[in-house]
Amino acid sequence: MTVTETYQKPDAQGYYGKFGGAYIPEMLHRNVEELREQYLNIIAETSFQKEFQLLLKDYVGRPTPLFLAERLSALHQTNIYLKREDLCHTGAHKINNTVGQILLARRLGKTRIIAETGAGQHGVATATVCALKGMECIVYMGEKDIERQAPNVARMKMLGAKVIPAKSGSKTLKDATNEAIRDWINNPNDTHYIIGSVVGPHPYPDMVARFQSVISDETRWQLKEKTGSELPTHVVACVGGGSNAAGAFYHFLDEPTVQLIAVEAAGHGVHSGMSAATTQLGRPGVLHGSKSLVMQTEDGQVIEPHSISAGLDYPGVGPLHAHLFKSGRGTYLSATDDEAMQAAFELSKIEGIIPALESAHALSALKQIKFKRNDTVVLCLSGRGDKDLATYMGAM
Repeated sequence: MTVTETYQKPDAQGYYGKFGGAYIPEMLHRNVEELREQYLNIIAETSFQKEFQLLLKDYVGRPTPLFLAERLSALHQTNIYLKREDLCHTGAHKINNTVGQILLARRLGKTRIIAETGAGQHGVATATVCALKGMECIVYMGEKDIERQAPNVARMKMLGAKVIPAKSGSKTLKDATNEAIRDWINNPNDTHYIIGSVVGPHPYPDMVARFQSVISDETRWQLKEKTGSELPTHVVACVGGGSNAAGAFYHFLDEPTVQLIAVEAAGHGVHSGMSAATTQLGRPGVLHGSKSLVMQTEDGQVIEPHSISAGLDYPGVGPLHAHLFKSGRGTYLSATDDEAMQAAFELSKIEGIIPALESAHALSALKQIKFKRNDTVVLCLSGRGDKDLATYMGAM
C-alpha cells in the first residue's frame, strides 16, 4: 500500500484491491446505480447527519460503553476492553446500519423495505427502524434459522414485519440473501434492500462500513479518555460477512501499529466439512453481487457452511475483509463451535455478561494470541446472548 492509498475506501468501481465490484442482473442495474451515484452526497448532507446522529444518541443509545473487563484481563494477563455493542437498542450493532439505511431509503423515495437475516439481529434492527418510520418491512430468513432463533422471529413479527422463510439449500443466511435479491429484482421501483453486512454489490460494502464506523470512532476517543492514547495494540472482532468487524476496524485500518484480529466460525473444525472459515477455505469468486473469497467446489458451486452461530453461517466474506486477509493487514483466526461455547460461559461467569454466540467466537481468540502484559486489547462485543439462550441451555 502506498502512502496515498487507504484501506478504508474502495476505488471508484467498488474494489478493495482485487475484491469488490458490482456483479448484478440487468434488472437491478438502475437501483444499484441510483444508490452508487447518490449515497455519498446524501449521507454527507447536514440534515442527514443531524438526524442520523440524533437517532444514534437518543434511540440507539450511543455512545456504547468501552468497559475494562478486569477479571477477564487478569485471566489473560493483559488489558481487555469490551466495546459494548450488546447494549445498543435491539441488542446488537446491526441497528447502526439500519438507522442509516432507512434514512437513505426515505431520501431516495422508497416506500418498501426488504432485508435478509441469519441470527435475526439484522432482521429485528430492520423491523425496528421500519416501525419507527412507518414503512413496510419484509424479512427473508432461512427456515433452519427461524427454528433456532425463535425469539428474534417473534420480535420481528411484533414489530410489524413479515418474515418469509427461505426453504432452499441449507435454509440459512445464504439462502435468505438469495430470496431477498429475487424480491428486489421483482420490485425494483419502490423497494430498498437493507443489506445487513459489508457484502453485496458496490456501494453496499462501503456504505455499511461507513455506518458501522461509529464503533471505532467512539473507541478512539474513549480509549484516549481511559488510557491517554487513542490507539489500542489489538482490535478483535468476529466475522461472518463482517459488519461489526468492519466498524470496529474502520478508524484503525490505516494505523499500522494496531493489529486487526478477525475470528471466523470453524464449526466442527476448519477441515471437517462443517465449517464457515471462509478465508481458510475460500477461493476468489462472485457471491451475492461482489467478488470476494467464497467457499466453493472446483466447478464453482457454493459449499454449504456450518456454524453454531446463525450470524456467522455464511460461505463468503465481505470484500474489505478478503483484501485485509490477502494483503496481510488483518489476521484471520477461527474458532470451533465448542471453543465459542466455552468462551461464552467464561465471560458470563467472570464478568456477568452473556454474549451472543457470534461475539463468543471473538472472545475465544483471547486464548489463541499471546498478549503482552501492557497491551491494550479492544474486543467488539457485537451482540447480547438472549437470542442464544436455548442453545446455551442445551449445552448446560
